[in-house]
Amino acid sequence: MDYLPNDPAILVSSINMLLRDEEYDTLDSLCNAFSRDPQEIKDYLLAEGYVWSEQQKQFRPKGFDA
Repeated sequence: MDYLPNDPAILVSSINMLLRDEEYDTLDSLCNAFSRDPQEIKDYLLAEGYVWSEQQKQFRPKGFDA
């Protein structure tokens, strides 16, 4: 993957896949590799209905983040 997509659903899927497949061990390291700010991504996806779960190390839809 050369860049992180802008579409929220594809972005969530891509980030979760890269973390699940252990390409990156943290959201910070993933964002650093793509020159993106983790807080900016969290804020963008929160506005689109996704929240970051540190416990599960993935973005989840609001309401399914427990």
